[in-house]
Amino acid sequence: MKNPSKILNQLKILKALYSQENQNELIERYLDEIITHEINIAQQQIAEIETDLKQFEYQYQMSSKDFYRRFKRGELGDDIDFVEWSAFYQMWCSAQKRLKLIQP
Repeated sequence: MKNPSKILNQLKILKALYSQENQNELIERYLDEIITHEINIAQQQIAEIETDLKQFEYQYQMSSKDFYRRFKRGELGDDIDFVEWSAFYQMWCSAQKRLKLIQP
């Protein structure tokens, strides 16, 4: 993996090139492909996590949102299932935020 500051510098260069050339089809095409790829990854992650969340929701007859609120309040204890469910819910929330950020 590259250094994040190096990647940010590369993105600045691309931005400058794109601005100077009043749009560059190659940059547009590759950026579209990168964003589409990231959307697909996020959607796949969400679907996989939702499968796990649904199992917990069925087992405990509670939505993940309600579970997480109660878990954070300390109402449910620290059973291993609850810790795992909490982790899946946090991953789901993060993936949802990422998808909202990258979707047009």
